[in-house]
Amino acid sequence: MRLILAFALALFASVAQSADRARDEHSAAEPTVVRISAMALDLRVDFAQRTLAGDVTHTLAWADATTTGPAKLVLDTRDLAIERVQARKGDGRWQRVEFSLAERDAIFGSTLTIALPSRMDAVRIRYRTSPEASGLQWMTPAMTAGGKQPLLFSQSQAIHARSWVPLQDTPGVRFTYTARIRTAPGLMALMSADNDPAARADGDYRFTMAQPIPSYLLAIAVGDFRFKAISERAGVWAEAPVLERAAAEFSDTEKMIAATETLYGPYRWERYDLLILPASFPFGGMENPRLSFITPTVITGDKSLVSLIAHELAHSWSGNLVTNASWKDMWLNEGFTSYVENRIVEAVYGREQADMEDVVSQTGLRAELASLPPAQQVLALPPSPGRDPDEALTDVAYIKGQWFLSFLEQRFGREAFDPFLRTWFDEHAFKSVTTDDFLAFLRRELIAKNPGKLTEAELAAWIAGPGLPETAVAATSPRLAAVDVARDDWLKRRVAVAELDTSKWITQEWVHFLEGLPEDIAAERLLELDGAFRFTGTTNGEIAQRWYPITVRAGYFEARPALAQFLRKVGRRKLIMPSYVALAETPDGLAFASQVLQQASAGYHPITRGAVQAVLDAAAK
Repeated sequence: MRLILAFALALFASVAQSADRARDEHSAAEPTVVRISAMALDLRVDFAQRTLAGDVTHTLAWADATTTGPAKLVLDTRDLAIERVQARKGDGRWQRVEFSLAERDAIFGSTLTIALPSRMDAVRIRYRTSPEASGLQWMTPAMTAGGKQPLLFSQSQAIHARSWVPLQDTPGVRFTYTARIRTAPGLMALMSADNDPAARADGDYRFTMAQPIPSYLLAIAVGDFRFKAISERAGVWAEAPVLERAAAEFSDTEKMIAATETLYGPYRWERYDLLILPASFPFGGMENPRLSFITPTVITGDKSLVSLIAHELAHSWSGNLVTNASWKDMWLNEGFTSYVENRIVEAVYGREQADMEDVVSQTGLRAELASLPPAQQVLALPPSPGRDPDEALTDVAYIKGQWFLSFLEQRFGREAFDPFLRTWFDEHAFKSVTTDDFLAFLRRELIAKNPGKLTEAELAAWIAGPGLPETAVAATSPRLAAVDVARDDWLKRRVAVAELDTSKWITQEWVHFLEGLPEDIAAERLLELDGAFRFTGTTNGEIAQRWYPITVRAGYFEARPALAQFLRKVGRRKLIMPSYVALAETPDGLAFASQVLQQASAGYHPITRGAVQAVLDAAAK
């Protein structure tokens, strides 16, 4: 333990001494020289060619606008066809300028360098996306809920915005934007901007995002979407067959907004709407400002999974409002958001459900820590040049980050910690920040005002130490403790499966029950459970995520057809990856998984498809 603490203190010191933690090694842009301050998009959507084509105009803010002579603008792109670049100064005429695209990097794409005669005020780029753009998914009518119209949606986080717009693709640069999107009449276009609930699907749409956002929050969706209001400032967009169920499931959204405002200050984005996408959406949700993209896999009919809405809403304060300056400090986005999410759940649904969700998430973190190298178990990650920032999407940023903030709450009390967090959001609104910024604020606003409650060694263990510090107090839940007793009674055959009192269990209790089953459970015991509770074929993705890998490893082959159907229907990475990993552990399972992927691939987002293929390729070696 002393060795681990010494390592944490040394790493902590190096983090604190870093003068350039805001530098983003995942972008070729040079924001210390010039920044995009505003962007204007004018794009046409072509479903037949699976492309977006048109212009983007960037307004530039130079760090030193007085310097004369030639200059350059460096932007990030991936698989874009750049047709023309123009520049102008003030209200002068547009003039064509030279540009070059660097050789393509498999992770980061091709750097676009624009040669300028001087420090120009704006550049305009005409371009076209690739049909294989990593940040766009094009869906045929057959892949949608309605079955009549095609559908397009974007996923820009972490560095996929560069695949559909040439820009400074780093969370350290924020810009406002306007857009004109043209598509076929009858299709509704939406963006992370001021969507009009009363808009007509006439094929020509204009948008404004007045608050500055980073590139990963740039979003677009086009499809046969309808709208249903939840409150004056919140509502649901979805395809017609999904709309009513989604609006009912997420009817507490306004309550969540009000609860968060009470805790952490006003909602600063005007509207908060939800867009329910097809099940192929690769994530649970994406916090695009004003319009969170949401998976339909959380629509269960009992609101047991609406904490996902609380999470995406919480990003309106932590992440969208106060943003990590680079992906090595992702915990500043996701750890804060997971903490705020749990506080929202507690405020709207009660402490009992919040505690259950804490226990489930901490159990998942412990399991993941067992497979992560120590360098990836820290909150303040070291720079990772050459590495895809998507690989930082682990439970460390989310749950260890949340656990650290819960630890601070426990040490200082809510009466001190809640105002502290609210002030953090207020003072850093619409800014990009680093771990150094947070530590300085923490020392000034909380530690100095409450001396003796937190040591530097304890702080170092959380920020820079691997695993969980000794000060981490695990969450507890009486309801989940009762689940443990019930599971143990059944496993030891003290009670029959029919005698288990599960009538009032919600998703979190079922998840906890399944996660506690022994790794070597026999297939016949799973047959007992399946006969009583019908896990196979469940429409609850959280249960399916746990159940199917258990069946694979136990040799419960009766579940294979339903497993294949689940993997073909759902593209959310979190829900399907455990099953693919389990299948890849044996030659028979690998062959089955490869066959299923071949059938499902067309409906998967490129992010999901790549993640699954990587697992199968590694297993085949």
